[in-house]
Amino acid sequence: MSEPHTRRAVVTGIGVVAPNGTSTETFWKATREGISVLDRVTREGCEHLPLRVAGEIRDFDPPSAVEERYLVQTDRFTHFAMAAADLAIDEAGLNRSDTDASPFSVGVVTAAGSGGGEFGQRELQQLWDKGSRYVGPYQSIAWFYAASTGQISIRRGFKGPCGVVAADEAGGLDALAHAARAVRRGTDVLVAGATEAPLAPYSMVCQLGYEELSTEEVPECAYRPFTSAACGFVPAEGGAMLVVEAETSARERGASARATLAGHAATFTGASRWRQSREGLAQAIRGALEEAACAPEEIDVVFADALGVPEADRAEALAIADALGAHGRRVPVTAPKTAIGRGYCAAPVLDVAAAVLAMEHGVIPPTPNVHDVCHDLDLVTTRARATELRTALVLSRGLMGSNSALVLRRGATEASQ
Repeated sequence: MSEPHTRRAVVTGIGVVAPNGTSTETFWKATREGISVLDRVTREGCEHLPLRVAGEIRDFDPPSAVEERYLVQTDRFTHFAMAAADLAIDEAGLNRSDTDASPFSVGVVTAAGSGGGEFGQRELQQLWDKGSRYVGPYQSIAWFYAASTGQISIRRGFKGPCGVVAADEAGGLDALAHAARAVRRGTDVLVAGATEAPLAPYSMVCQLGYEELSTEEVPECAYRPFTSAACGFVPAEGGAMLVVEAETSARERGASARATLAGHAATFTGASRWRQSREGLAQAIRGALEEAACAPEEIDVVFADALGVPEADRAEALAIADALGAHGRRVPVTAPKTAIGRGYCAAPVLDVAAAVLAMEHGVIPPTPNVHDVCHDLDLVTTRARATELRTALVLSRGLMGSNSALVLRRGATEASQ
């Protein structure tokens, strides 16, 4: 085994459950082709709400993905997490016999913002309509933002370091960074990521307080960051889980290192203080580059946070220029989340999944529904752009003020090959 300070964290498996695909393959195909699936909200009980457009998952069947004994005690966001974790573990080639033999070598870390709103609403309605005897015992755990970490580890028998990151939307990237650091400290495998299910009526009402939320009724116009028509973001459900593994462990069992989590940094600049987020995001980028030993010119593509609020978009464009210098105005930038919506903590993890796939295929996915960019960015719009990609930068900011940046390298690092 390598010394902890030399252990590199690599991605060996990706599992996606998203509005545009409930497998990694279907997600990537739709993302690469720039297929927008934003549409009118159809969830029961939401018809009267001013939030009209979102990224819904319409072809996910929980009973086919999760055993009944877990279904009854978990919310939709945890169903997504367990299904995505299964896909990632299968893709990484982690055998049950391997993890059973060394359960303390595998941990789980997730991030979540909205928690189990649908489950909680259902139980509270039972309490209101029928009384306390009709409230199930799982109400105490299913709504909790830590539920996905707990249920994945219990269901799979993983007894290694487990955790939950609470850093609003940027927590999705921070969860992956937490996993990478756990690997460097000696854990062999972390199942890491984020999923959200914020489209139940109760959850949607809670979001109406966000000034940044788009209430546009036309799907094609509801989420258009970096344009003069930007009017906020639309939410989405779903997310992604990744298998983050020590490069030495992956090599020993013959697994492919699809990408290296090379560097990460995070800052905090305060809720909805978008002008100040310029400085905070730029500092996070610099910190991630420093940890990755990566020069600004080495960044081949940036996956933007893309909030869709004019002041926030301007701050992000300027932060990229501040941190990357002249290269920041030349580097291709993309925001494929405009096709599916911004899934809170899950949004940057889906971007990481897309970035890994983009590096593997040599294709930068486009930013759907976006035209006439009004910022000094080389934003990839209309159609995908074919180019060699070795290093990607993924950015995320939270409505409460968190800023996060993650540098990914294609495959294993040269030093480990």
